[in-house]
Amino acid sequence: MTIAIIAVVIALLIAALLVFAASKPDTFRVQRSASIAAPPEKIFPHLNDLHAHHAWSPFEKDPAMKRTHSGAPSGKGAVYEWEGNREVGKGRIAITESVPSSKLVLALDMLKPFEAHNTVEYTLEPKGSATNITWAMYGQQPFMAKLMSTFINCDKMVGSQFELGLAKLKTIAEH
Repeated sequence: MTIAIIAVVIALLIAALLVFAASKPDTFRVQRSASIAAPPEKIFPHLNDLHAHHAWSPFEKDPAMKRTHSGAPSGKGAVYEWEGNREVGKGRIAITESVPSSKLVLALDMLKPFEAHNTVEYTLEPKGSATNITWAMYGQQPFMAKLMSTFINCDKMVGSQFELGLAKLKTIAEH
């Protein structure tokens, strides 16, 4: 009798967890902002040229990572593909919209360690002698991502990487 009660309690807890995960939003958005003491025209080239991302991107952690650039040299149509260790995975990013010195939109396709298709967006807004830059990522949140976000704070995890990248970009653009 006791084993049956324990099994029912465990089944109810699992069911509650699944219902809770299913109730989470179908979309997600992670974003971080920073103020950089430089005009947008000085910052934008570091974003618009995917070759330049290695200097500031927090996702360039694997020195043995294989990198491939194709398409346009910069701006709309530029493509960057990578394959690296477990930490950086395998994926592709392509610039889909480039509005000089104000906005950049990219399609991000992660293939490993898990598949995800999201949008990355950078917006630059001049504020006096500085620029407010926002780095955002958003997209659909399928059930497995909802379930995973029950245990892992993805906003904190990805957001901390965005903060690190913005800090590196700030250092480059201000010097």
